[in-house]
Amino acid sequence: MVDFARVQKELQECNRDFEVSGIKVIPTSEANLAHLLGTIPGPSATPYEGGTFNIDITLPHGYPFEPPKMQFATKVWHPNISSQSGAICLDILKDQWSPALTLKTALLSVQALLSAPQPDDPQDAVVAQQYLRDYQTFVSTARYWTESFAMVSSLGVEEKVQKLVEMGFPEASVRNALESVGGDENLALEKLCSC
Repeated sequence: MVDFARVQKELQECNRDFEVSGIKVIPTSEANLAHLLGTIPGPSATPYEGGTFNIDITLPHGYPFEPPKMQFATKVWHPNISSQSGAICLDILKDQWSPALTLKTALLSVQALLSAPQPDDPQDAVVAQQYLRDYQTFVSTARYWTESFAMVSSLGVEEKVQKLVEMGFPEASVRNALESVGGDENLALEKLCSC
């Protein structure tokens, strides 16, 4: 069974120094602490700089003795992250997990992975090949994806909220849906329609 007291403590730890680290974790709903949304900033001096990346986190029943299940909700171009599903290839999210690790250390490790791709152990073979064969094109593509999917202007968000509210959805639900899918209007609409 998930240790929810520990999860509460970890959420407080993550959010305490948000202004410094840029890392935040929030529950997707007040009723379910086993499904969370993590946010990490793109590391500086990388093609991901300036982006804000959302990571869907599901805690298995064995947490903290089993690793959290994490995948990017924000589309990202990286050899160790699936460009299709957002799946992450990272040892501490699999066999190198330890109960001494926390959600924050896991998110810091994911952020470090953005800085130091491992193309020899890829999650996305197409991206890994591009990284190895044509690094400049990889950097340009990763930067384009960051600008397209991870940099959402506040004006853009308000326009999306207005558009979805005009379709008849309550504003609070629209804002929650947009936040939970990293600002992707189409995914937010799917989520609103499935509720």
